[in-house]
Amino acid sequence: MSSGVDMSITTTEPTWQAVARPRGVECYLERGHALHGAGRYEEAAREFEVALELDPDNWTAITGHNRAIRRSVPRWHFEMMHDDERAELYDKAIRQVASRDKLVLDVGTGSGLLALMAARAGAGQVVACEAQPSVAGVAATIIGRAGYGDRVTVVPKMSTEMRVGVDLPRRADVLVTETVDCGLLGEGILPTIAHAREHLLTEDALIVPSQAVVLAQLVESGPLHRKNHVGELYGFDLSQFNELSSLEYFDSRLRRHEHRLLSEPFEVFEFDFYRDGPGERRTELVARPTTAGTCHAIVFWFELELIPGITVTNSPEHPNTHWKQAIQTLPVPRPVEPGRPVELDVRHDGLHIHFAVPDPHRIGGGDR
Repeated sequence: MSSGVDMSITTTEPTWQAVARPRGVECYLERGHALHGAGRYEEAAREFEVALELDPDNWTAITGHNRAIRRSVPRWHFEMMHDDERAELYDKAIRQVASRDKLVLDVGTGSGLLALMAARAGAGQVVACEAQPSVAGVAATIIGRAGYGDRVTVVPKMSTEMRVGVDLPRRADVLVTETVDCGLLGEGILPTIAHAREHLLTEDALIVPSQAVVLAQLVESGPLHRKNHVGELYGFDLSQFNELSSLEYFDSRLRRHEHRLLSEPFEVFEFDFYRDGPGERRTELVARPTTAGTCHAIVFWFELELIPGITVTNSPEHPNTHWKQAIQTLPVPRPVEPGRPVELDVRHDGLHIHFAVPDPHRIGGGDR
């Protein structure tokens, strides 16, 4: 009889596991796909992670998780980490502001690289925040494996949700951040630093970067214009599709597109991160063409002063910058020529810079 009981146990338990385990996996897979379809990628990734805990070799869970991560973690992270010039300049600046008595706050840590640089430079304590949970988890692992887990803490939050005494032991002495995009403001550097100044930093805290200037040029480039506009093609007028074109800039490497520069660089905005807030600004500028041609776009970039004497830029003259350049195409290309200045109405809303160019008949009213 005892052998019969033993046989019952050994034959029924694998059968139960074989039936129940896939059924549980399918439940998580279904939820993961539904969340992915709803655009809730971080939540989808978590569902696929649970499925993988139950069945590590499940290909649907593996690919579902990776697809969700790809949606929530932009690919530029990898290019950014390989930007040698950016890394070397940030490292040089951090070495001059980090010391054993300093608490460093790294906002938007990503891989944790800048936080690691601060710890290596001798900072007594580093708190790194990262809003993407998947990225924050990986950053914490990287930091631990690098041997700095005792001095660097990763907080999986937006910096604007952090509180002194909860996420920070005290107000930080140094802020390090790289929350900039190709047009400088698109990652929220103005509101991020303004909030940190008020809530997270000491009154005499050092801010890296300290200031920035945005510069621009007029550009002739049919290929660039075609990245955002269409006309007649294949015997059909497709211009109605331009209603869906971007009013704002996109990133691209100017050098990869046939183009002619129609003006010298001109300054657009200056920013002092020790004082400026995220409020809107507007200015009227005059660009003076140096070459006759058709202006299809305005290319612009930043010069970011990390600390006095150390500046990083995404200028077209730095072809390997991972930021690329910001390109805003004009809805209607404008003819330009030397001696006929082009008036520009430029504004930013705290997050994006936008150029408006007057109608063609307004261009070339003579020098002012």
